[in-house]
Amino acid sequence: MSRNSALWRKHAKCAGRGDLFFDDLYEQQAKAICADCPVREQCLDHAVRTPEQYGIWGGTTPQERRRMTMAFTGRGSKR
Repeated sequence: MSRNSALWRKHAKCAGRGDLFFDDLYEQQAKAICADCPVREQCLDHAVRTPEQYGIWGGTTPQERRRMTMAFTGRGSKR
């Protein structure tokens, strides 16, 4: 983990609330917390680059991040 990664995490609204972001029952609540988080963009960037396979990161689910990545890279099915 880079020093910059650690710095943005200190400003995350989810700090100390990890369980909420890894339980499907709380997906909408977790996304609501992300909605106005000051480091949402950095969080999403981290989740896409890592790639994080579980949990809500930057207001997105793993499935949403996979779709974003496939759309950006042009990979995936053309339906």
